[in-house]
Amino acid sequence: MAWGDDEERRFGGDEEEEELDENDYKTQKDAVLFAIDVSSSMLQPPPSSDNKKSDKDSAVTAALKCAYQFMQQRIIAQPKDMMGILLFGTEKSKFRDETGSRSGSGYPHCYLFTELDVPAAEDVKKLRELVEEGEDVDEVLVPSKEPVLMSNVLFCANQIFTTNAANFGSRRLFIITDNENPHGNDKQAKSSAAVRAKDLYDLGVAIELFPISRANKVFDLSKFYDDIIYRSPAEEADTSEGVKTSKSGDGLTLLNSLISNINSKQTPKRSYFSKMPFELAPGLTITVKGYMPLHQQKPARTCYVWLGGEQAQLAQSETVKIDSEARTVEKSEIKKAYKFGGEYIYFTPEEAKSLKELDSKVLRIIGFKPLANIPMWASVKKSTFIFPSEEGYVGSTRVFSALWQKLLVSEKVGIAWFVARKNANPVMVAIIPSGSLNDEDQDSTVPYLPAGLWLYPLPFADDIRNVDIKAPPKPANELTDKMREIIQNLQLPKAIYNPLKYPNPALQWHYKILQAMALDEDVPDEMEDLTVPKYKQIDKRVGGYLADWKEDLAVMAKEFMELRATKRELEEQEMELVERPRPAKRQKAAPGSTAGGRSSGHHMSNAELKAAWENDTLNKMTVAVLKDVLASKGISTTGKKADLLERLGAWIEENA
Repeated sequence: MAWGDDEERRFGGDEEEEELDENDYKTQKDAVLFAIDVSSSMLQPPPSSDNKKSDKDSAVTAALKCAYQFMQQRIIAQPKDMMGILLFGTEKSKFRDETGSRSGSGYPHCYLFTELDVPAAEDVKKLRELVEEGEDVDEVLVPSKEPVLMSNVLFCANQIFTTNAANFGSRRLFIITDNENPHGNDKQAKSSAAVRAKDLYDLGVAIELFPISRANKVFDLSKFYDDIIYRSPAEEADTSEGVKTSKSGDGLTLLNSLISNINSKQTPKRSYFSKMPFELAPGLTITVKGYMPLHQQKPARTCYVWLGGEQAQLAQSETVKIDSEARTVEKSEIKKAYKFGGEYIYFTPEEAKSLKELDSKVLRIIGFKPLANIPMWASVKKSTFIFPSEEGYVGSTRVFSALWQKLLVSEKVGIAWFVARKNANPVMVAIIPSGSLNDEDQDSTVPYLPAGLWLYPLPFADDIRNVDIKAPPKPANELTDKMREIIQNLQLPKAIYNPLKYPNPALQWHYKILQAMALDEDVPDEMEDLTVPKYKQIDKRVGGYLADWKEDLAVMAKEFMELRATKRELEEQEMELVERPRPAKRQKAAPGSTAGGRSSGHHMSNAELKAAWENDTLNKMTVAVLKDVLASKGISTTGKKADLLERLGAWIEENA
């Protein structure tokens, strides 16, 4: 279960508003119609340049390539969103197929190249042939000799949106043109176009302009498009440049940047739960929806496909249960049982269902605690983000906003009883508020996460282990200080890591294979993996520091080993002096004593053992003394004398 739904999205709330606008939390189904101007100037290739990175495509080709990339992304990223391509200023006219409600003559010089619909493989192939292979069989990219009326273009777009995407929450028209004044001094045509644009805005369609300038000439919006493009004052204040202009031959940088911002090839989003009753107090209940913003992306198989025939076909699966005699067992004959004490205890479906129903799905606050009382280690699962929903109780947004702001100001958390779904195991959660993204002191490192309330799962008493940590903190040394400098030089800009910028490479490869199979393309040899470290940049930034650090590490390691060897030798000598028996009390030599008068090899120092090994006198020691020496070193004492000598010699070589 991923965090979103086609109709749901998460964003931060507005600091200035008391209420959290529910529309900010929704991902609405999107319908995008590209309206591309096909004129002689738009079809003209850019001037030749010595720069290898300069674009060689005409403006129309660049726009179609952007639309092609946009279409590929939408198939996987937003599989229910619609997209279409409308060419205007063409010699040919086409609105619907012959079976449609209107003929092409209704909108002269408007050619509906791709119907506004969920992109299919055939649509992608058709657009690819035009863009990459340059196969314009129908000669659609032929400019008309007379100018096209923008009022017709906008009215055509109106009909397309009304017919195909009537209930879509987001509808956008992308106009790509280099003509700043398509009607010259014709005030009637300008007025008619402005009326059609107003109709689109009344319909809820947003018009986006992607102007293209030529020969460093500024695209003057005041001549025509200021009456077509509506921008709110807040939007104009945020963008000092207003509508950005692309230069001829630069590949429509603005549109490309728009496409690059679409996180392509991500898993379709859906909510974790919806219409969840949130009981703040007895008699006070609101409804919320929940999402899991941080979730591992995995390839999702939606159906089985049979590839045995000439064309791939969907396979329908059936499950049949049979007994030992290969007789089909009906569903009514099956009983569920639990094995207990060697016996099977049978339950009816109603009884088995009642065993799981500890509580209906609910989020119930049972108290409040200071935020400081919730430790970091208490997290047993990933947190769930919740936001208000007016579906169950009107006014939920206002109450939710008041709770969020109160918890944030008071630095408190709510402790709640939480059952996510029917038959789910109940858990205790802390309801933790996250600060506004505009607040530099809070959540500034996670711009991809929303501001609001989070359900933080807490462990039960049985989940907590008693771990006694007594190790004192180690003081920082010279190596730690130098490594801190290295790490600081490797930080991302503003020290912010956004996982949305690093798509799952395995998932991307999976989608690449699917795309190649659906479009009859060659399977790519390698994939783009943005998670691979940038080794050259790392070496450029900290290569010298790392080399110095490794040298310092080698010097300190050598000093430490020498110090450790000296300390061990001193400890062994001190132990020898303390434990060695006094000669005056010794009546006679113990069996197995050496020539030096020792009663046991246990008291030989490492230096003495090494000297005996080098002088080849270890074999003069008795088996009892050898076993005593080996036992003192923690080595096995089993076997013959030759085995004992071999083990002792190996130990002396490694340690003495």
